[in-house]
Amino acid sequence: MLKADGFDSAIIGVGQRCGSPDFIVYDYDKCVAVLILQGMSDTEALEYMEFNVVGAYMGDQTPVFLHTGESIYEVSH
Repeated sequence: MLKADGFDSAIIGVGQRCGSPDFIVYDYDKCVAVLILQGMSDTEALEYMEFNVVGAYMGDQTPVFLHTGESIYEVSH
């Protein structure tokens, strides 16, 4: 399984698909919170997540980023 560097604290489980290798599932909002805690603004963190993390396809084992509905403010503050 492939990991997204720096987001271990946002792992919420392992996903499975028929005929494919397992993949790591991350909480999207917790990933954004990690970036904010590293000094990014809310807008910078969201843009970084979309273009550099979610937008990085690495094959069948590419991680999945789940939107749970929990606010990034609840996670990061």
